[in-house]
Amino acid sequence: MFNTHVKAVRDLKNNYPEVASIVKNRNHVIITNNGKSEAVLIPYEEFINYEEFLHIRYVKEKLIEAEAIADNPNEWSDIDELFSEWDSWDAVKL
Repeated sequence: MFNTHVKAVRDLKNNYPEVASIVKNRNHVIITNNGKSEAVLIPYEEFINYEEFLHIRYVKEKLIEAEAIADNPNEWSDIDELFSEWDSWDAVKL
């Protein structure tokens, strides 16, 4: 389990080692400026896990949409129309 700490932006500037130590111990730090929350510091591993979670959720949502389309043949594209659309696209430059 993690703890959440609140630190002023000046603490981030003046006492970075302390703030970094809090984050390294798998805690979160809310950075405030003039008493208002502006940012959250989290351990890098948690950030990576969060990004992966968002990606997986996005893919699942798209799969659900695709299944709904697959269940309704009226929404399918005609293969000849699809190929003619592809032929009209400009080549993608990598």
